[in-house]
Amino acid sequence: MAQKPKLDPHVGRLGYLQALVTEFQETQSQDAKEQVLANLANFAYDPSNYEYLRQLQVLDLFLDSLSEENETLVEFAIGEVSLCHPSWSAMAQSQLTATSTS
Repeated sequence: MAQKPKLDPHVGRLGYLQALVTEFQETQSQDAKEQVLANLANFAYDPSNYEYLRQLQVLDLFLDSLSEENETLVEFAIGEVSLCHPSWSAMAQSQLTATSTS
């Protein structure tokens, strides 16, 4: 099971989200990746997090997860790309279309 990122309690939401993104990028554990992606997915439901997630390029992380061999990661990514902020869905559709035609 993934450990929670070690953070200074004063780091704030952006710092916490950055720690999640970093953990996802650096861990080799598939269980940890699943847990982190699920946590990021939960944050994506709250509109107050959109700017932080955009700044951290979490949409790219979700899109990159679509090509993972781990089916759970793919399912999380599909769910988030389709359910998160409407402008993200439009950007994701655009990026997916560009990727499929190249």
